Order: sequence, then structure tokens, then C-alpha cells
Amino acid sequence: MPDSDFTAKLREVPHQPGVYLMKDRLGAIIYVGKARDLRKRLGTYFMASGKARADLKTRALLDSVHDFEIHVVRNEEESLLLEGKLIKDYRPRYNLAFRDDKRFLLVKIRLADPWPRFGMTRMKKDDGSRYFGPFPHSSALRETLSWLNHKFGFRVCRPLAPGESDYRHCNADVIRNCSAPCIGRIGRDAYVARIDEACRILEGKGRRELFDTLRGEMAQAAAQLDFERAATLRDILRNLEKTLSPTRQFSRGRGLPSTVRPTADLAELGELLHLAGPPRVMECFDISNVSSNHIVASMVRFTDGRPDNQNYRRYRIRSVAGQDDFASMAEVIRRRYSRILLENASADPDAALTQEEVMESQRRLAREGRARIVLPDLVIVDGGKGQLGMAVRELNALGLHDLPVIGLAKQHEEIFIPGHSQSLRIPHDRGALKLLQRIRDEAHRFANDYNALLYRRRMHESLLDDCPGMSPKRKQLLLEKFGSVARLKLAKAADLAALPGISAKSAAAILEFLQR
Repeated sequence: MPDSDFTAKLREVPHQPGVYLMKDRLGAIIYVGKARDLRKRLGTYFMASGKARADLKTRALLDSVHDFEIHVVRNEEESLLLEGKLIKDYRPRYNLAFRDDKRFLLVKIRLADPWPRFGMTRMKKDDGSRYFGPFPHSSALRETLSWLNHKFGFRVCRPLAPGESDYRHCNADVIRNCSAPCIGRIGRDAYVARIDEACRILEGKGRRELFDTLRGEMAQAAAQLDFERAATLRDILRNLEKTLSPTRQFSRGRGLPSTVRPTADLAELGELLHLAGPPRVMECFDISNVSSNHIVASMVRFTDGRPDNQNYRRYRIRSVAGQDDFASMAEVIRRRYSRILLENASADPDAALTQEEVMESQRRLAREGRARIVLPDLVIVDGGKGQLGMAVRELNALGLHDLPVIGLAKQHEEIFIPGHSQSLRIPHDRGALKLLQRIRDEAHRFANDYNALLYRRRMHESLLDDCPGMSPKRKQLLLEKFGSVARLKLAKAADLAALPGISAKSAAAILEFLQR
């Protein structure tokens, strides 16, 4: 997106707190940030003076930004929670904070315990406990819990059911920080009633009345010149305001305020492509051939507009020599759908006796719930007419003439449809195109991750692994003797033949291979 477009888009950004996502030209999210005022913060990025004062990392980020997206929230605490969630989801390369798996703090209490007590955790489990949060301000939360324990006299000791022996080693009652339920100074009903009242506070109920009461006590203490107590009440009030600030939960995978509308996007895509209905199941293919050593492909599956990670597949291209995207796409399409037909044939042994077309029998098996793998409603190949043509050829050879398939070209986001000479261009602000971009980008990411994995494995291998007749033991012997392949190339055949297990003929063959 050119700078002028940024200027026009910035005028539409509100002066409200929220989170912004920077995207590159391929639509990948490369940075996530938060702001009290979205327009001011984004304006500092795209002003010429701001870029001139930026450090090297920020300049590199801005040079890569092609578009941005915003999510407005209600307050700064919500923006912090949402920022952390999105960084964990997308792991943008320009973000350093929040990329680990550390989560915000939750408050946990198990009401079924004999004497419940509040604790803190970062992981929510289905263990019968009651959870509050997450809370973005950890220090304020700790001080708030300390105040609640002191105010209501809750126990802070670790034993599940403390008794008199535990009381003997505890000083909390002596300094009036505990109601001593372990020795019966308070009954369980009264203790649980206090727990319920504290839970209401953590839920934010009666927040305004509590704040007013504390402000009144603080003013009274100041009027009596008890400034130490007034300062303590001031700190308590500040911690409570931070902790109890109303926030929504942005759990991973749910609760994200977004313009993504899977149901509406699917319906729109089905209409634009003239399909029989919304493509509930879509499969997208991408080829990754960063080098000729490893040419790989990926297949990602979206169900109801969302990633279906359990049905992702990755392939190493077997029959193609060199970098040939067209032949590679043909191979992976052939392998994927011949496998589906083979799997489903075992579930319908009488299919060969009927006169059904392949597509009809596959759809019937899906309706009857007998299909091992359900055919998608739409196949997407990453590429233009060449990749699409190869995919159509392979599908026709398998009898899947009526399986909808399209090609999505990156450069102008053009959609190529079999039998149509002109490409289809969907406006960039339409949900149907954004849905196609999401599945295409996911296929691209999955293929590149696989290629990177194979490259890391290759780094641990040696050129000697490709040498004919080379065994692991012989490889280890040569490297121990000469130290590296470079030094081995400079050796003479007699030096190699002097090693146990290597003949003069083998030594000459090894050196010939390395020199070649």
C-alpha cells in the first residue's frame, strides 16, 4: 500500500484504545502492537519525520508494511490482553515480547475444599475450581489478593485441611491476618460467606461502592493527619482499580473482536464462484522449492472457514527433477485425491458394480457417513493458469470432473476458473477474498515450515552421505582421520587406502566422487 493510501486510511482510525496488526504484501502479520490512542500511535509510524527518527529495526518494519488492521477495545487493559493473545497466535517476526507460552495471571479457588483459599495460576484447568481473570497487572493483582486475605481473614497456609498442629507453627492469627478456621474460631458457613463476598469483588460487582468507601476512608484519614494510613488506602485503591478494570477475556482461538465472519464469507465466496452452496470444506495446495535439494508441497484443510489442523498434509515431491511448479502441483494433486478414492473404495466394495460416476459415489458415501475422507467442496491451488491446468488434468484423470477447483495468483490476487479466459478479481475489502488469502497464506506457511525442517536436517548431514558405498562406520572413520570433507578432498588415494576397511579401488572412487 503506498504512503498516500496510508494517509487516507489513517483518517478513518479512531482516537480509541486498541490493537493494530502490521501486514506485509502477502498479507502475513509481521508485527502486533497496542495503543491508548490508535490514530496517534499509527500516525507516528507513517509520518516522514517519525520514520527518520526510528531505529534500524523500526525502519525495516516500516519498509515491509503493506497494510494494517486495527481492533478497537474498551480500555488499555483489554488492549494488553488482546496484544498478548495475538502475538502468541501469529508469532510475528518483529515482536519479541509475549512470544513464549507464558500467560497472564488468573485467580483460582476451589470451593469444595474444607477451608478454601485464593491462589494464582497461569493455566486454566477443568478441575472443579473457580477462576477469575486473566489480569494484566500482576503486581496490582498480588497486592489486591493480599488485601482481600487480610480484610476477610482468609487462610494463606498450604495444607488442604489445616488443624491444631499447623496452628502451632503459624503466626497469621497472632498478627490478626487470619480468622483461624483451623482451630474453630470461625465456622465453615461464615467462612464460605466471606469467600463469596470476596469473589463478588473479583468479579467486579459492587466495584463503585467499594471505591467510594475507600476514598471516603482515605479522606477521613488525611483529615485526621494520619497520612500513613491515607497513603496505604491510596495504594489499595490504585491496585483495586487496575485489577478490577472491566476487561473481556481473549482466550486463544475464541473471543477475538474481528472483521472475520466465516459463515458470511463462505456464503459470499460460494455466490461469487457460482458454486452449489457455501464451500464448507476447502483444501489448498502450495509448492515450496527454495532449493532443488528438497521440493515439498503442503495441503491445508479449512472446515466452516476455520483451519482444520488435524487434516493438514505435507508431501516430498518424488517424480520431479529440478524446480518445476507445474509438474510438482500435478504430482501432489494426483497423490492426494487418488489416496482419497482408494480409502473410500474400501468402505464401498460394491461401487464397481454400479454405474455411478466417481463424484456421485463419493458424495453418496459422504451423505451416508461412510466416507473415510470427505471430498472438499472447493480445491484451491496457489498459482495461476499453469498450476490450475495441471490440477484440472489430474482431477479429470481420476474421474473428478465436477470437483470445483480454482487458482489463486499472488501478484494481483487474481482467481482463475477452469473454462474462463478472464480472471476474477474480488475487491480487497470483501470477506470472500480475505478467506481465500487466509487459507492460501496458511498453506504457504505450512509448506515453508516443512522445507525449513528438511533444511535443518540437511545441515546435520554430510556430502559423504551421497557418496556411493559410504557406510556410517566408514564415514565416521574418514572424518576422524581427516577432520573435514575439505581436507579429505586434498588427500591422496594411498592415504585413504591406509585406513582399515578401505581398499585402493574404494579410495579412488571416493576421491573421484568428491572431486566431481
